[in-house]
Amino acid sequence: MEKHNLKIVTIGGGSSYTPELMQGFIKRYETLPVREIWLVDIPEGEEKLKIVGALAQRMWDASPYDVKVHLTLDRREALKDADFVTTQFRVGLLNARIKDERIPLSYGQIGQETNGAGGIFKALRTIPVILDIVKDMRELCPDAWLINFTNPSGMITEAVIRRAGFEKCIGLCNGPITVMKEEPEMLGGKQEDYTWRFAGLNHFHYHRIWDKNGRELTQDILAGISKDDRTNMANVHDENYIAEQLKAMNCIPFSYHRYYYLYEEMLAHQLEEYRNHTTRAESVRKVEEELFELYKDPSLHEMPELLKKRGGAYYSDAACETIHNIYNNTGNLMVVNTRNKGAVSCLPYDSIVEISSLISAGGASSLVWGDFEPSERGWLQIMKAMEECVIEAAVTGNYGTLMKAFQINPLIRHGHSAMAMMDEMLVANEKYLPQFKEKIAELKEKGVVIHDEKVRQLCEQCL
Repeated sequence: MEKHNLKIVTIGGGSSYTPELMQGFIKRYETLPVREIWLVDIPEGEEKLKIVGALAQRMWDASPYDVKVHLTLDRREALKDADFVTTQFRVGLLNARIKDERIPLSYGQIGQETNGAGGIFKALRTIPVILDIVKDMRELCPDAWLINFTNPSGMITEAVIRRAGFEKCIGLCNGPITVMKEEPEMLGGKQEDYTWRFAGLNHFHYHRIWDKNGRELTQDILAGISKDDRTNMANVHDENYIAEQLKAMNCIPFSYHRYYYLYEEMLAHQLEEYRNHTTRAESVRKVEEELFELYKDPSLHEMPELLKKRGGAYYSDAACETIHNIYNNTGNLMVVNTRNKGAVSCLPYDSIVEISSLISAGGASSLVWGDFEPSERGWLQIMKAMEECVIEAAVTGNYGTLMKAFQINPLIRHGHSAMAMMDEMLVANEKYLPQFKEKIAELKEKGVVIHDEKVRQLCEQCL
C-alpha cells in the first residue's frame, strides 16, 4: 500500500463503540498516520452520531495529533477516496436485537444476537446493506479495504467476498483477542509466553495453546475452564462446561459453544431473563443510555470505563491492528475471518472461516489447521451449511431457503412452532426485509401477529 496520511471511514459511526476505535487509532498514530476520519450513520442514528462524534473530536484534540473527525448521513460523500472502511452498524438498531432475543424466547427457544433464530435474522437484515456498501466502494474507493466488525461477522464477510466478489475484506471478532489476553492468567504467565492457533467459524471456533518451549497446554486450559472459565465473554452466561466432555476434547471451545453443548441450561437462564425483562439486549440498552449520557459531558475526552460493560472489549485491538498490519505490511499473526483455502480441511476451500492468519499488505493468509476430530468436524460442517443457506435467503428473499436454514440450525427445535416463530420474526422485521416483502404481506393476510407485548410495542414504533 502506498504510504500517505489515511482517510478512515466508519459506517455505524454513531455506535457506542466508536470511542474505543478512536483510542486505538490514537495509540497507533506514529505507525498509522490518520489524516481524517469520517463517521457515517443513518437519520435514525443522527443524535447519537453527533454526541459520539463530538467526543471523538475531543479525544483527538486532547492528543498530540491534528486529525479532523467528519460527521455525515451521506455514505457516498464519506466513501470518496477512502483508504479503509470499517463497519460496525446494526440494521434496526437495538430494537431489532430485542426482537431477535424475545421472539424466540417467547416460543421457548434460544434467543441470541448471532446464534439460532436471532442470528439468522440479524444476517437477513444486514447482508443486503453490506452488499450495497460494497457497490458504493467499487465506485468511490475501489482500492480501499473493508474491515468488518458487523455481526454475524463470518456470514457478512462471506457475503462480501464470495457473493459480491469483493476480495479486499477481512472480518473481525474480539473473541480470540479476549481468549489470548485472559488465558495466560489461568496458566500463571504472560501473553508473550504462549502461542495460539485458532480455527473454525465466527463465534464457533476452537483453539489450541503452547508455551514458548513448544509444550502443548490445551489440556491444562480445558481442565481450568471446567472449573473457572476466565475467558468467557461478558455477554454469555457463565454456565460450567461438562468436565468429562472437555477432557475428551483436544481443542478448546469458545464461549458461544455453551449454547450448543449446554442448550437446556442456557435456555433456562435466558427464559428467566425473558420473564424479568433483563435479556442481554434490554440490558445493553440500559448501558448504552448511560454511556451516551457520559458522552455528552463536554469535559470528557477519553473512553469511559463503562464501555467495557457494553461487550465487544478489545474491539480496537482487532480493527486498528488489522489496519496497522495491512498498511505497514507487517505479516503479523491475527485471528480473522477470511478465505479458508484449505486451512480447515473439512470445510469448502473458498468458504470463509475464522482462522489464525498472517496479515500483510495483501490481506490475510490463513494458516493450516488440518483435520478436526469427528465431533468438531460435524459441528462445523452443519454450521457452515446453515450459514450458506442464510446467505442465500438474505440475497434472494426465498422463503423455502430460509426454512432450510431454520431446519438445519442446531439451536432451533423443529416442528410447526419453529415455523410459526420464523413467520412471526418475518412480520416483526418487515421494515428491514424488503426482499421478503411479498411473503410478509401474505403472512399478515393469513393473520400472523406478534405475541410478545414488548416486541409488539417496538414494531408499532417502526410504523
